[in-house]
Amino acid sequence: MVKPHVKICCISSIEEAKMAIDYGASAIGLVGNMPSGPGVIADDLIYEIAKTVPSPISTFLLTSETKAEDIIKHYQRVNTTTIQIVDALKVSDYDIIKKALPHVKLVQVIHVIDETSVREAVEVSQYVDALLLDSGNPNLKVKELGGTGRTHNWDLSRQIRESINIPLYLAGGINQNNVVEAIEKVQAFGLDLCSSVRTDGKLDAIKLKAFFEAVNSVEY
Repeated sequence: MVKPHVKICCISSIEEAKMAIDYGASAIGLVGNMPSGPGVIADDLIYEIAKTVPSPISTFLLTSETKAEDIIKHYQRVNTTTIQIVDALKVSDYDIIKKALPHVKLVQVIHVIDETSVREAVEVSQYVDALLLDSGNPNLKVKELGGTGRTHNWDLSRQIRESINIPLYLAGGINQNNVVEAIEKVQAFGLDLCSSVRTDGKLDAIKLKAFFEAVNSVEY
């Protein structure tokens, strides 16, 4: 078992980005316009934050756009290292994005609901650089595309991880109290969290420290 990378999402300022990185984050998430959920910031602020982040830390643009052309335009306003696609795309769109942005990593979010999610994950894994398993529900009238603070069925997450050949991030309700179980059960490449390391919406140094101490307590 390998120590997981940690992505701290919903970063809202240069100061929050620096704090997350100082405590051990290997990636930060910057949330563009969403139909629901926390952490949304303007594209110009995403750009300003992303350009301050040192290599090799990854910067993820979370986009809810569902057409290749719109995702490309969104990316060009912010210049992150990675695009996290939180809604479903047509298969043909991945190739369009990759041809336009060959230097950018694509991470597709799969909202783990049932066995159908496993099949969806395996199929999509052929077209992207990594998957991120979350606990939203894109089938609702107002789509939940992340930031729910809920866990999902980690047995399904492990099944997905064992069935694909690309890195997997685990998101959804991970915190200092359950992260050891999450690591041991799913053995994901990376962990992704937002609300569990915040107080009143602000990144909390005490919660960050406790979370990374829990991650580091595991024998790898």
